[in-house]
Amino acid sequence: MRLLLVMAPVAILTLISACTTTATRTDAQDENVRRDIEAVVRAQEAAWNRGDVAGFMEAGYWRSPDMTFFSESDATRGFEPVLERYVARYKTGGAEMGSLTFAHVEVMPLGMDAAFVRGRWDLDFAQRPDVGGLFTLVFRRIDGRWRIVHDHTSL
Repeated sequence: MRLLLVMAPVAILTLISACTTTATRTDAQDENVRRDIEAVVRAQEAAWNRGDVAGFMEAGYWRSPDMTFFSESDATRGFEPVLERYVARYKTGGAEMGSLTFAHVEVMPLGMDAAFVRGRWDLDFAQRPDVGGLFTLVFRRIDGRWRIVHDHTSL
């Protein structure tokens, strides 16, 4: 019993110390996740504004048939079908791509290899009415790179 009374405070202090160390480490790691994912989002924005739909996709989306994109009442599965959707809407027949801006981007790490991202997107057009809406993204770190595995975009 005496040994338990002596060891209990030591165990509690060790546990508190471990939690404090983990929280500090996690905060720094979370900030790295936020920075890395923000860089992916900005690379997508830059590719779009260069008129590079394929570059937009390659910068962020998971090249997999399991990647999903939900918008309006449509659900599209797979990297290639999503790319085809973007090309049909914004590149076919001289369609205007517009200037893309992502705003209010919030990255919430869900661990070392997953994150939830939300924000606003706006497309400014020269020849037609501007459009915009909200987005929710699920990112995973796959082969060392942050990839969008699910995109839910609304108008």
